[in-house]
Amino acid sequence: MGSKIQTVPAWLGLLLIGLCLVWLESIPRIERPVQLPTAKTGELFPLVVLDPGHGGQDSGAMCAGMMEKDLTLDVAQRVERRLHDAGLATLMTRPGDKYVSLAERAAFTNRINNCILVSIHFNEGNKPVSTGIETYYAEHQIAGGTLLASWLPFLQPVSSQAPNIDSQSLAGFIQDALVTHTHAVNRGTKTEQFFVLANVRHPAVLVEGGFISNKDDAAKLGNADYREEIAAAINDGILHYRDILKTGAATAE
Repeated sequence: MGSKIQTVPAWLGLLLIGLCLVWLESIPRIERPVQLPTAKTGELFPLVVLDPGHGGQDSGAMCAGMMEKDLTLDVAQRVERRLHDAGLATLMTRPGDKYVSLAERAAFTNRINNCILVSIHFNEGNKPVSTGIETYYAEHQIAGGTLLASWLPFLQPVSSQAPNIDSQSLAGFIQDALVTHTHAVNRGTKTEQFFVLANVRHPAVLVEGGFISNKDDAAKLGNADYREEIAAAINDGILHYRDILKTGAATAE
């Protein structure tokens, strides 16, 4: 009898939390509009959101003084310069060494009407022999979103599209270009419901550009020229995806 009485406050607490979340969702919100940079007119996707993984107190993978958060930002900045040269506008989920939550990254991207997302990461394996590059996309992505669902993704409606052709194609083009540029081991494209992929309503991929935990990969990643090759590959993959979209749009006319 005593144990049953003790469970009542717990249930009341959960109920109160639920009511508070519903109340927060009902409050009118003023969201800061995303300031879109200038892009060429007529682009099928006028903007690329670059998402350097980790940041701030979240260093990501580390090995011999090398931190993932520094590598991801460096590569993202290199990709950004190349995309600008190709006439595509970009936005960064974090322009500097700042912590940004996964929910904030997804919400930031979803406030943009038309874009693609490329999240940049580097691997850390349990085995020091693990090596190579892989690119992920979500098998299912959200169909729309609210503030509450951004923080509680199980409330988010899932797109009925199967398979996720747009993200799968983008992942394939980037992965092929990465292997061509870097000659790294091809670990292929894979599906994974990573938060920043599954909770974004635009084509989205996540690149794992090598294993910091592998001494050979780490030595390459420490070389600026090699990171430039990774950036060139991501840029080429995005442009290939854009060109395919343009071809399809022209055929449909």
